[in-house]
Amino acid sequence: MTKSYHHGNLRAALVDAAVGLAREGGPDAVVLREMARLVGVSHNAAYRHFSDRDDVMAEVAEFAMGQLETAMRSGIASVRSRDREVRARRCLREVGRAYVHFALGNPGLFTIAFTVKSEAVLSEERALALVAPYALLNEVLDELRDSGAMPARRRPSADVSCWAAVHGFSLLHLSGPVSDAPSTEREAALDHLLATIERGLIAP
Repeated sequence: MTKSYHHGNLRAALVDAAVGLAREGGPDAVVLREMARLVGVSHNAAYRHFSDRDDVMAEVAEFAMGQLETAMRSGIASVRSRDREVRARRCLREVGRAYVHFALGNPGLFTIAFTVKSEAVLSEERALALVAPYALLNEVLDELRDSGAMPARRRPSADVSCWAAVHGFSLLHLSGPVSDAPSTEREAALDHLLATIERGLIAP
């Protein structure tokens, strides 16, 4: 984070400060007064750039979802198979793996990404950004169906099932009863989960 900013770019500097606070301490750490201190302006100057704290949190959530989408796209890019069906199946696994790895590597941002509820602070552009990872998952599932790997009858609600599985796995390992599991054990469990999701979708 920086204490300097270019003229006319104070809001961006404050958002950057908010993201840093979120990374370090989660939702409770994102405070306008502390953001202002980090950037080097008065808290009154900071308040002029946001309607309220919900506005700040929505900005951080948008950033977090953008990072999550990027991670998921990187997972897709790592798949090298040219066989359409094989590629579709591997892409599904890799977006799930990327989701979990992002959550565990960025717990503060991950938590905030799913706390924005006030529709009053959501522009159409921001609302689309907040669902971009979910839209990407649906693209992957559509390709799984179109490639012939998944029966068409299994496509409805497959997105909810997949999302719930990896989200639940992430929460269990962030703050649940297996939060202290060794990384090797966690990765083995994740491989098993992703394989189970795949089998459930493609089994004849």
